Amino acid sequence: MKHATQKLVLGAAVLAALVSIHKTSAQVGPANPPAEQHPAAHEQQAVPIREVVLFTSGVGYFEHFGVVHGNASTELSFKTDQINDILKSLLLEDTDGGKISTVTYGSQEPLTRTLKSFQIDLSGEPALSQILAQLRGTSVTAMLADGKMSGTILGVEKKQKPAGEGKMVDVWVLDLLQADGNIRPIDFDRIDQIHLDDPRLEQELVKALAAVAAARDQDKKPVTIHFDGTGDRHVRIGYVVEAPVWKASYRLVLSPDAKNEDPNAKQEAREDTRMKNNNPRQNKAADGGTLQGWAIVENQTDSDWDNIQLSLVSGRPISFIENLYQPLYVPRQVVQPELYASLQPQTYQEGVEQEQLGRVMRGRQLAAKAPAGGSSGGLFGSSSAPQDRQALSDLAAARPINPLASVLPAASGATIGQFFEYTIPDVNLPRQKSALIPILTDGVKARRLSIYNRAVLATNPLLGARLTNTTGKLLPQGPLTVLDAGSYAGDAKIDDLPNGQNRLVSYGIDQAVLVHSDEQTETSSVVTARIIKGVLEVTHKQVFRQKYLADNKGKTEKTLLIEHPRRAGWTLVDLKPVETTDRLYRFEETLPPQETTALQVEEQLVSAQGMAILPMDNADIESYRTTGEIPPAVKDALAKAAQMKAAVADTQRQISDSQQRLNDFTNEQARIRENMKAVNQNTDYYKRLLKELDQQETTIEQLHTDIKTMQEKMRSQQKQLEDYLSTLDVG
Repeated sequence: MKHATQKLVLGAAVLAALVSIHKTSAQVGPANPPAEQHPAAHEQQAVPIREVVLFTSGVGYFEHFGVVHGNASTELSFKTDQINDILKSLLLEDTDGGKISTVTYGSQEPLTRTLKSFQIDLSGEPALSQILAQLRGTSVTAMLADGKMSGTILGVEKKQKPAGEGKMVDVWVLDLLQADGNIRPIDFDRIDQIHLDDPRLEQELVKALAAVAAARDQDKKPVTIHFDGTGDRHVRIGYVVEAPVWKASYRLVLSPDAKNEDPNAKQEAREDTRMKNNNPRQNKAADGGTLQGWAIVENQTDSDWDNIQLSLVSGRPISFIENLYQPLYVPRQVVQPELYASLQPQTYQEGVEQEQLGRVMRGRQLAAKAPAGGSSGGLFGSSSAPQDRQALSDLAAARPINPLASVLPAASGATIGQFFEYTIPDVNLPRQKSALIPILTDGVKARRLSIYNRAVLATNPLLGARLTNTTGKLLPQGPLTVLDAGSYAGDAKIDDLPNGQNRLVSYGIDQAVLVHSDEQTETSSVVTARIIKGVLEVTHKQVFRQKYLADNKGKTEKTLLIEHPRRAGWTLVDLKPVETTDRLYRFEETLPPQETTALQVEEQLVSAQGMAILPMDNADIESYRTTGEIPPAVKDALAKAAQMKAAVADTQRQISDSQQRLNDFTNEQARIRENMKAVNQNTDYYKRLLKELDQQETTIEQLHTDIKTMQEKMRSQQKQLEDYLSTLDVG
């Protein structure tokens, strides 16, 4: 079919174009070199990698060092997603009088924009019908089964065609305008080949396909660095790119005397820290243990590391990625032409907010290479001969493995600014390989503890230790395997541990110690009170008691470290912790063998409650007045206030009684008046009702006078009470 043939033809053209492009980019050096230059000055000259610095922030600094001659260039290959880091961080130096000419790399034009620049737009993966529709007005030759047909493309349309059994199918039809003026429709399924009669359009199509093929190759991008100068010169190339985070792994070998030390004891002075760091065999485990550290390093680059200097930095410099590789275009406003020549279009500049450009990089000098010392093969030297099987079996039966006997640290450590760096010389690590490298073997303070936390495990403490970093180095975070008496004891994990600081580690369950912590009590009581301007402030105290019973069923003395929750506002009573965190108190208790030891933690929370006395009931006042912890002066003031409130209440009661009598007389008068309406005024009954009404009027007048007098009295009593309370300050 035509489609398959056309793909083969275009594929060959694309391949030829790509080969041509590759040959052009591979040329190095000036086009017309001077005759006196070295013959190889115009060829690429290798500058091998000599130093790698890995950070715990996910980046690595890589430095190449080598010799070039004359006007030279070197090409480094990077992954496409590394180009932004290269453009941001590339450092170059020609140390012997030369200069850096240019740094060239393949630009990354957006593919869509590139494809739209050709006469045939292949963006959006157009179908053949869409491509031919773009070529309207173009002269083509269609190769058919029964011959060929030439003409100008008039258009492409979709028609329906009978497919048998009453069904219709869609078919694409190419409409050609022939030289004789006739329009000839041709079904796509009849066409074997289509040839573009215009060679320029054919070349445009080939270039567009080449752009698609080049965009698909996103794995490798060459960066060519040009050096200008004469003679042999030393050059350096440095850059920061993404790299796997190097990791630390530790082995802690506990010694039998790692117990009962004061955790706050000062670190003993060390006369020669550098000698100790480089000669671990001189480090004795007199402080309770020996710590062995390993670095896990991955070479995920596409270059072998041959005799490089490897530096492992424990620090997290700020690093980010900014898209410097992708060409950026600022969208512009489209202004429509005005209808009137006298009016000019108004333009308003759009603010473009750009992310601040910058980079954070640590200046550094090449560290002096440390002496290699004896090593056990692999990365640093040849391996020893295998042991005889019988001798190895005898050795294993005689004693457990000593992980410290044959492993020498390959790294020297030093503090650089805010970071700590382990430097390892002469490292050999093939590409896409990983390595486990010893970086320290030093004695450390390790004090055995049984660590109890009710929220972690309610019945038993955990086997643990207080590990103090006395190595003179910073220990990065990592897993910790604990060995005790030559055997595996458990695993732990430590965070970053600077020199001189300590961390608690736990690695197993202490089955020899049982802890009971179910006995808890909490009480609340009033401890004091005072009155300020009519407000009674009562101080309450809540007391919480937690009892820990630890039963040491073992045959050796243990030190129990209890972690007790710390609550906001609560304070300890008569007990001092050895350590306090934002969430915990830590208490230490010595556990004699075969004995039960008790520790009681008492906490108190003191809080104050304010209440206005004026609206309080006398019953509430009386309850506080009879509380034994309240000062006598406050009790007396409460008693007087209660007496004055009682007088006000008594007057209020009298007013209520008089008001009730008044209401009764008023109702009775209404009844009498109704009766008087029903009888004759000349009867004795009428006269009796009239006399009774007159007597009640006299009483009602007296009640009104009494109520008014009592209301004045109550207002006076209320004011006296308020004045008394407002000036009261006792307690």
